[in-house]
Formats: sequence, C-alpha cells, structure tokens
Amino acid sequence: MSTAAPEPKANMGRPEPRLDARLKVTGEARYPSDMPAGNLAHAVLVTSGIARGRLTDLDTAAARAVPGVVEIFTAENTKALKHLDYVPGGGGPSTSVQELGPEIAHDGQIIAMVVAETLEAAREAAHAVTPAYARENPSATFESNGVTEEPAGKEFPKAGDAEAAFAAADVTIEAAYGTSTQHHNAIELFTTTCLWDGDRLTIHEPSQFVYGLKNAVAKRLDMDPAKVRVVSPFVGGAFGAKAQMTPRTALVAFAAKTLGRPVKLVATRDQGFTIATYRAETRHRIRLGARRDGKIVAYTHEGREVTSRPDAYKVAGVADTVRLYDFGTVATKVSVVHADRNTPGFMRSPPVVPYVYALESAMDELAHKLGMDPVELRRINDVTKDTVSGKPWSSRALMKCYDEAAAAFGWSKRSPAPGSMRDGDWLIGWGCATACYPTHLGATAARVRLLPSGEVRVQVAAHDIGTGAYTVIGQQAAERLGVPLAAVRVELGDSDLPPGPVAGGSNTTASVCSAVIMACDAIREKLVRAASTANDGPLAGRAPGELSFTDGRAVASDGAAESVTDVMKRLGTAALEEYAEYLPPGVPRDGLRQVYGGKAVLTGGPHGDKIMYALGAEFVEVRIHARTREVRVPRAVGAFAGGRIMNPRTAHSQLMGGMIWGIGSALHEATEIDPREARYINDNIAEYLIPVNADVPSIEVIMVPEEDAEVNPAGVKGLGELANVGTAAAIANAVHHATGKRIRDLPIRIEDLLA
Repeated sequence: MSTAAPEPKANMGRPEPRLDARLKVTGEARYPSDMPAGNLAHAVLVTSGIARGRLTDLDTAAARAVPGVVEIFTAENTKALKHLDYVPGGGGPSTSVQELGPEIAHDGQIIAMVVAETLEAAREAAHAVTPAYARENPSATFESNGVTEEPAGKEFPKAGDAEAAFAAADVTIEAAYGTSTQHHNAIELFTTTCLWDGDRLTIHEPSQFVYGLKNAVAKRLDMDPAKVRVVSPFVGGAFGAKAQMTPRTALVAFAAKTLGRPVKLVATRDQGFTIATYRAETRHRIRLGARRDGKIVAYTHEGREVTSRPDAYKVAGVADTVRLYDFGTVATKVSVVHADRNTPGFMRSPPVVPYVYALESAMDELAHKLGMDPVELRRINDVTKDTVSGKPWSSRALMKCYDEAAAAFGWSKRSPAPGSMRDGDWLIGWGCATACYPTHLGATAARVRLLPSGEVRVQVAAHDIGTGAYTVIGQQAAERLGVPLAAVRVELGDSDLPPGPVAGGSNTTASVCSAVIMACDAIREKLVRAASTANDGPLAGRAPGELSFTDGRAVASDGAAESVTDVMKRLGTAALEEYAEYLPPGVPRDGLRQVYGGKAVLTGGPHGDKIMYALGAEFVEVRIHARTREVRVPRAVGAFAGGRIMNPRTAHSQLMGGMIWGIGSALHEATEIDPREARYINDNIAEYLIPVNADVPSIEVIMVPEEDAEVNPAGVKGLGELANVGTAAAIANAVHHATGKRIRDLPIRIEDLLA
C-alpha cells in the first residue's frame, strides 16, 4: 500500500482505485457541457454593473446587428417565467432575485442573455448590449450604512444560566473573530445545456441534486416535472454552489423552447461569483469561563452573518459548536445582516467552518490564559452527553484522534511559551484544533439488479461531485453480494433513476449505501433460499444463516460452495432485481415523496435520539520569517474518526483535500469587496488566492478505526466536509504560538503580522 492508498485498519474497506479514474484521466468522462447536441446555439449572459438601483434602459440595437445573433432575452420577453419563493436549502431556487430587472438587487445580477450561432458571436453581442441605470448607494458589508439586521431564528441553543456562570468563573476570555467571504472556484464552470423533444425537456447541468433541479425548473416553466429530465453523471467540483437552481437554468430552458433548438450556456469565471452562491462572511463574539483546573463553566457565542437584501440565508453553526465540549452552561444567538449582495449559500462544511474556527481559537486563548496544554484543556472538557439536550453520543473518539495525531506530530516536544521555538530566521509555531461534522442522513431509494453472469447494476439518482461516490457505492454492492468490484456497474446523476439525496452534508455514502444494503440483502435472501432449499447441489439442506457470499460464490461455514451463476440458474430467472427505500429515523414517512418533489430531506447530527458526529484532531506547524513575516505551513497532521471507512484511498483524498482547503481559508482565501460599490474585486483565479503545491509540503492523514452501529445500516458517519473544519483555527493558534500575536480575522496576511 501507499500513503495515498493506506492499508485498511479495523472496520475499513479496501483502498480500491476509483471506478471512474480511467475515464477522467483519459478525457472520456462526459461532463454536462460535453454532451453533444445538434443545431446548438450558444448563450452568453449580460450582468449588472451596479449593485443597487434600477435598470432604466437596455439598448440592444448594436448587439442585434452582430452577425449570427439569434435572439436577446430580457425582462420584456421572459415574463412567462414564474417567480418562485426563495428556499434556503438544496433543491429550490438559490435566490429570490430571479427576474432580469428592472430592479437591481446586487452586482452581477443577470439582466439579459444573448443567443447566437457561435460562442464568439454571442460574446461579442453581449459586450455590445448597453444598459442605463438609476443608481442608488449600496450597502456592502457589516459596517456599511443602510444594512438591516434581524435574528436568524426564534430560538438558539442554551443551557443553564451562562451569564451568572461566566461572572462567577475563575478565569475568563472574551474575544471577537471574523471570517471572510469565500467563493466557489471549481474547475468546472457553471454550465447549462437544454434540449426539447416536443414537450419534454432534458437539462445537462452539473448538479448536486437532480431531483431538486428538475422540480424547480418545472415550476419556473409552469410544466409537469415528469416531463423534465436532468442528467449530471459527473460534476467537476461543487461543494454547495450546485445544490440549488440558479436563475440561469430556467432562462436557458426558456430560450431553447422559444427558439426550437438546443441552447448551451457556459458562464464565465467572474460571472460565477454573482450568479451562484458562496460562503457568507461572518463575525463572532465568544466568551468562555472556566475554573482554574480548566473545567469550562460557561460558553456564550453570538454570530452575525451577511446575506442578501431579500433573502434570510443563514448557517447558524452554534447548533454544532454547543455539542463539542462539556460547557456547563450555554447561551447563543445568531443574526443575519442584509446587504446589497447576491444571496449566499452552502459551501463545504457551511455551519461549522466559521463557527468552529471562532470556538477553537477561543479554546486556545483560554488554554494560554490558564497556562494549560491545549490538548489537555479539551481532554478535561470531553463530553459523553450533550450539554444542551442531555442526549448521549452514539460514539465519540475525539481524544483518541488527539492522541494519535499528537504522537505522529511530536506535540510532546512543544515549548509552550509563545516565540520560544526558532530555527534561524524562522519563528516556529505549533497549534491544534478540533474538526467536527454532523452525520447527516437522507431519504434514499436504490435499485440493484443481479444477472446470471454475476454482473451487478446499481441505480440511484445520487451524485459524484469528485468524492468517489461511484466507487464506494460499487464497493458496498460488491461486498454485500460477494462479487468482484469489476463486476459492478453504478449509475448516478440522472433524474430518471430512483431518487437519491442532495450531495451535501456529507450524507451520500451513508444514505445511499444504506439503501443499497437493503436492496442487496433482499437479493441475498432469494439466493440463499434457492441454494439451501434445492433438491441437490453442494448447499442443499443448509441452514440459511450459515451461508455467506464471497468471490462470486455462496459459501457454507464448512467451505462447501456454489457459484452465484449456478444459484441463479436454479431460480430460472433472467435477473434478480430489488428496489429498496431507506428512511432514516427522524425523516417523515413521506420523506421519499418529498424527495421526488424536489425537497432535500436530511436528518441526523444533533436531531436524533443520540448525538451523531464525525470528529478529528488537527495539528499544524507554521514558520514565520522574523523580518518579512512571510508565513509557511511546512506540515500538518490530522487524525479522523468517521465510523466505517468504505475506501481508505478515497477517504484519504477527501481528508487531505479538506486540510488543504483549511490552509487556504487561514492564509489565502478571501473575496474582496469594494465598500462603496458593493462589487467583488478579485473575481478571477489570478487574484482569488488558493493554495498551490508549494504551499503544502506535507499533509499526514490518520484514519482512526471507529465502529458505530447506531448511525445507519452502513455504519458510516461521513468524511467529505470534516477535515477542513479545524485547520484554520489550528493555523491561527500556531501563529500565536510563533509570534505571541493573536490574529482573529481570517485570512491571516503578512500585513497583519508586520504591525
């Protein structure tokens, strides 16, 4: 085995290569914008140049004179599109700003779409469209004039009298933290191709929820959802921004219907900053009170989040942070601040990334004030029951993660005094933080078919957004039916398949594999019955309970065996096919009906009878040049416990990538906004900074064995969003250890350390 494909430990599957790997590296994988269409027309968007005001005129004469222009769609000729109410979750519209004017609600709002015979003609014409505006002064961010603020809900987690406990605490800290706006910059741009066949519409679009997109577009077009098909077999990066219907999709479908020919739109990189969602910037005020022995007695957390003027999107991550330790008493609240921005949305680990950053930074500050090792502070406050609800955890391996990561990192060699570790001109800092993510589960259906040849086909309208879903779902079917992985064909990303969950909340593996287990077990039962009740054959008369399946055979406990192919012949059937529906505890009985209708139905985390979270511990080393204050992260170690690990190779990739993203959050990533014009400044890959290979010399991932039979039939807790949760706090804590300077607003830049 190798670092990228670690040797499996207890309760881990094989590190099989991805089923789709060869397709992707050879260019054979068809992404939505690769799908061919005859007589294709090309679309280019025209977007607003102001952030607030009104469109007073839209001169399209010069644009229409460009050779090859077919039509220009504006607010005037798209009135047939129905307005939908904003839905803050997977499936529905991403924003209530859906019309092409005349009201302008944010910079980069779509105000027209040019369709032409060629992309070049459409682009030229789009630049020739001349808008005129009645501009109003916009509000850009927290401190701007004109913003409004409101509570992000009616109730927030609380326990006991936190104010009194804080006032009586031996040691207290109070601090404010901030995280920046961040934008999705996936390799695959936001793209849509629509084709009509009579009254039936096919949409090729990268989607994290094909059933949600199918139903939302049908509502916008006022048509029967049964006549809409969404196809998205591969997604070239998503993590939230492709979970909802953006205003572009129905516009492209409307254009294709109006023109009677397929239309394809590939939005530009800068347009992706404003026509889709992003991570909202946040502010936090945290207070921690503790006894001198380190036992925390009070935790208060006030969060504020920027959203758009019309929509009250929020993540309110205090619902997760209050579960992390035994706080004694808790008081929390969250507000949303309405500004003239496009509506935010989900972005990898949306609630916990900003809120855990603030809490884990505060934990480090408390440890420093107590003169206590930060790991020991977390050990003293480890928890088995939720402070707020009193519910027990289904399993919790946080301190095991800390112990394994600390040993691998060499934490015991840390000199605790800030500024006390140095290598020539480089100040050395070591920091740690907790990673956590709730175990979400979604209502899911799956169809599994076994052929006499031993071939297996698995069908579910789930999604592979680059995480390895094809592979782990295939492994689950292969393991359950005892066939080689090469014999399994997995079909995903098509709304004609049985409904799967939204690819968000790290729920896909747990949810889909649980449904696949149910379908495979129904097939196994038929095979066992056929083999054991036969009049002859090697397994005749055996008790069904002593038969298992491996290597394409049904095997008895004494080694007697019969091939699945021969058992199928006994049944005299051309195929065995089973359809199964998985409804997690806490999901309404009509949960699958809701998924069919386009609603993302998830449960789990803190919402069940027991608290269910994947957990981890992350340690980083930073080196800061004593004179230039250049910051480097030469190494990071993370240990993670996520229940059953289906595939250590794909899990390693997810965890490593999450930690790299966390490095970006801490030191690089921020969408800059002009405070006067409320316009994004660095809306391109050249100026939107992300980590590159030189920024990441060494990432060590440790997968800690964990068994949890209570989370779901697959025993999976989810890993996709776990590892990028604690990294930024670990880096900020390491920066303080290196310099003695506490930087509380992300990202940390050289200028913050020069002062």
